[in-house]
Amino acid sequence: MDFTERDHQAVAAIRALSIDAIEKANSGHPGLPLGAAPMAYVLWTRFLKHNPQNPHWFDRDRFVLSAGHGSMLLYSLLHLSGYDLPMSEIERFRQWGSATPGHPELGHTAGVEATTGPLGQGVAMAVGMAMAERFLASTFNVEAMDVIDHYTYSLVGDGCLMEGVSQEAASLAGHLGLHKLIVLYDSNNVTLDGPAPLSFTEDVAERFAAYGWNVLQVEDGNDLDAIYAALETAQKERARPTLIEVKTIIGYGAPNQGASSVHGAPLGAAGALAAKEKYGWRQLPFVIPEEVYATFAQHLEPNYKLNGKWAALSERYTQQHPETAQKFQDALAGRVSVRFAEVLPEFEASVATRDAFAVIINALSPHIPHLLGGSADLSGSNKTSLTDSGVFKRDHFAERNVYYGVREHAMGAALNGLALHGGVIPFGGTFLVFCDYLRPSIRLASLMKCHVIHIFTHDSIAVGEDGPTHEPIEQLAALRAIPGYRVYRPADATETALAVQATLEYAGPAAVVLTRQKLPVLDEIKESRRLFFQGGYVLYQSGHGLDMILLASGSEVHLALGAAKRLAQEGVQVRVVNMPCMELFEEQDDAYRESVLPARVRKRLAVEMGHPMSWYRYVGLDGRVFGIERFGASAPGDIVMKEYGFTESEIFSAARSLL
Repeated sequence: MDFTERDHQAVAAIRALSIDAIEKANSGHPGLPLGAAPMAYVLWTRFLKHNPQNPHWFDRDRFVLSAGHGSMLLYSLLHLSGYDLPMSEIERFRQWGSATPGHPELGHTAGVEATTGPLGQGVAMAVGMAMAERFLASTFNVEAMDVIDHYTYSLVGDGCLMEGVSQEAASLAGHLGLHKLIVLYDSNNVTLDGPAPLSFTEDVAERFAAYGWNVLQVEDGNDLDAIYAALETAQKERARPTLIEVKTIIGYGAPNQGASSVHGAPLGAAGALAAKEKYGWRQLPFVIPEEVYATFAQHLEPNYKLNGKWAALSERYTQQHPETAQKFQDALAGRVSVRFAEVLPEFEASVATRDAFAVIINALSPHIPHLLGGSADLSGSNKTSLTDSGVFKRDHFAERNVYYGVREHAMGAALNGLALHGGVIPFGGTFLVFCDYLRPSIRLASLMKCHVIHIFTHDSIAVGEDGPTHEPIEQLAALRAIPGYRVYRPADATETALAVQATLEYAGPAAVVLTRQKLPVLDEIKESRRLFFQGGYVLYQSGHGLDMILLASGSEVHLALGAAKRLAQEGVQVRVVNMPCMELFEEQDDAYRESVLPARVRKRLAVEMGHPMSWYRYVGLDGRVFGIERFGASAPGDIVMKEYGFTESEIFSAARSLL
């Protein structure tokens, strides 16, 4: 490929614009944009299939800046490519309300595919995106009609590749053979603390080769021809994901290039001027010559035509394969066209809610062909297997059971990537106590409002013999503290079905928290099922007055109900409030919440086998939380529950003591 002076001018424009924004903000990370600009330019102008005029074109390539601190690189590319990111927003980099926040944020900036910044998460989400592309291509492409055919690219730094989540995800990607995943590695041998060898001396290329990746290397990060050749070779790979290690100089052109000091601090006026002199850039700050915009526009023209061809192909696809096309459109829109009342099973006998989930998800699975499930090596315990499908694996990408292995970090991030890509509704399972392994991904899912479903089983000390390492205490409270995240803890099999329905209908992230032990199926819940979708509701009440309120969730609801009925026999006018989802309850209006928890009733007892923190808002100063503030123990589950006081009799006594 013959690159011209105009191409080098465009690379200089990326660097100069990044410097200008960081200098004006007096905040930011110039090191990566200045070092990685050439590889990003070649990718965005010669390989990346995208359309600034139609950023949501479904068959576009995805680009994830995993090293999100280098956000000005991405913002410069978006602006120069013609996305809806005017120069006025570049000038407001890192300012209140701007479209150019310090790290890329999904929904804030046109063209940003994922919220990144926590290192390693971006490339791990890219793995999920590549999985989604393979699933959809294998499911919906027909002969001579490839409606899904695109690549996923990610740009990473040394820090990303040190993080455990990236290592788990890279292992998974190599195992699956995701050949349409291409990762550009900005290999500058520097971290924030100093030279990378202070902490990072492994042979990254050999490591990725061991993962089963195709590994290519570019020795000079400013060599546009070598970068082009590597990307061209990567696109021809048909069996493995590709890592392209590009040797760069962090902060290239700045007086302190190659030093850790250029990683995360403005260059200063003198440094900025010196860098621009090195690039031959003599424009005023935030001034881009028209020929630079023209250079980007010239290379985008083929993409506009590709978008048009894809639209025409989709129309022919709809005409020739109407039934498949309808499923395809449902998948792309994330639609769940299920008559839940007709499909959801009914339960009569006592059953563990994890076992109920298995029945429920398999009743729904045939009606949601874009539902993609999986587990972190616990499918037999989490009950996540879809019996109408096989294993999602190399050359069998149309199957819907993903075996993530013991890679909770990677599973959490991949679920986000699957949801961000679109076309699938992903769920993944592990034990509740291990939700801590994927907590950063859950937080990002909430930030991005991803439609991701987490299935957390073995939800309490009732796990029993596995002991305190496997018995969650603080996890429910910690999950409930995440803004925008719904935590459903159903009280029986009936509520489990309703919780699954709720998570499928909710456009954001949610958890369904399930038991290992059997729970009775409560008639009171069957009679009140429509109230489930309020998040909290009155399950039982004795008398017309109200002396006290018992609150509970999940497996403790039937215990609270039994205690309340014993109190009623003694003449206590008592109410049981079932709280399957606090977050949903908090979304209800003041009048409804007051009707469930009247302020005048100050005698309240909340019951849950976990840390009491999340219940204090409901019990007030005169109430009590019957919870756990120490770790669990190893013994049969019913013995542990008894020793910790979670019996009907103990709850009855605790309630009486409040009166």
